[in-house]
Amino acid sequence: MFEWSDTDLMMRDAVRQFIDKEIRPHTDALETGELSPYPIMRKLFSQFGLDALASESVKTMLDRERAKQAAPDGHRGSSENPSVDSFAGLGAQGSMAAVLVSELAGVSIGLLSTVAVSIGLGAATIMSRGTLAQKERWLPSLMTLDKIAAWAITEPDSGSDAFGGMKTHVKRDGEDYILNGQKTFITNGPAADVLVVYAKLSAKLVDSDADDTAPDRRNRPVLVFVLDAGMPGLTQGKPFKKMGMMSSPTGELFFDNVRLTPDRLLGGTEQHGDDDGRDSARANFAVERFGVALMALGIINECHRLCVDYAKTRTLWGKNIGQFQLIQLKLAKMEVARINVQNMVFVTLERLKAGTAPTLAEASAIKLYSSEAATDVAMEAVQLFGGNGYMAEYRVEQLARDAKSLMIYAGSNEVQVTHIAKGLLV
Repeated sequence: MFEWSDTDLMMRDAVRQFIDKEIRPHTDALETGELSPYPIMRKLFSQFGLDALASESVKTMLDRERAKQAAPDGHRGSSENPSVDSFAGLGAQGSMAAVLVSELAGVSIGLLSTVAVSIGLGAATIMSRGTLAQKERWLPSLMTLDKIAAWAITEPDSGSDAFGGMKTHVKRDGEDYILNGQKTFITNGPAADVLVVYAKLSAKLVDSDADDTAPDRRNRPVLVFVLDAGMPGLTQGKPFKKMGMMSSPTGELFFDNVRLTPDRLLGGTEQHGDDDGRDSARANFAVERFGVALMALGIINECHRLCVDYAKTRTLWGKNIGQFQLIQLKLAKMEVARINVQNMVFVTLERLKAGTAPTLAEASAIKLYSSEAATDVAMEAVQLFGGNGYMAEYRVEQLARDAKSLMIYAGSNEVQVTHIAKGLLV
């Protein structure tokens, strides 16, 4: 794959029409939080038939799993390769999905991330790890956006050290579990209907502060639970004020002796094959990081378009500024960045079509380069626009704020370097 197909371009044009009619007029209201992002995305799903497609896909998947369990040698159908499962939505139709994501990112990555996290992380974790009963319980409403999911792993003291520094924990209480702790920077956290939460299993039946800080806490098993909004002891904090991605509600979650019945433990057992919750999270990390490349491509494309148009129409000293070599250099570097990130996307989509998912190290490399490229392009766009670029009226100001978040989102770029190096040195 070296270029978008005719079908992809048709999808792009249709998405652009939707964006121009339904999103651009409301960008300011989305940025201030005056307008919720969820009705807009539900309308997009409805208009493009994505809700009906998702509903049919979930029904087919559930029917297949029911038949498998009914067979004499039936067993719970979990994937042997969680990485491939996590990328399941980007197979044969991956390029169309990539077009949709990148086009939305060019106008509001915050709007996009609400759905990407809900389906790509929350629902995807239930799909790859859940029992048939759990999939039947939560997936139909999540995949159609009737309900919104949050995916909660990050904590105040364990951002980059997600597993080792995790303090949120559960203790056994008979057949149930008691959950305590706190999560932060959780996309959809303030408004989520369903919450996929990662927590350490306590070593003792009765927790204490001493137990929580014991030396072996870093290596305790990580379990994954599904919570519903409104459960006793669960508090969903108010949305944070942020530098970028402002149309995406992000907040804290607090767990105060939340009682969890066994049916909320994903997979129905504390031992999921040969792994614990870390493996499902790592598979999702790879998906997130490739998703950053799609968002970066959207930001680069939009900055590129705005800057070319501006260079053709903005006059200085009696000339269009596009005639000045320094402006031409900026535009040329934007074009190089666009080509490079687009080609990384194309290569990954081709590999996924062939059934090969990127390794965590490869996804980290893609994320590192594309997020830096998008940030560089967006900052140069602000510079090219001069004083106008610093004004919120000109969208490059928003794009610069959004682009910077990509260097932190899905794992800071400093952490990506360690993953890349580990992949090279094994």
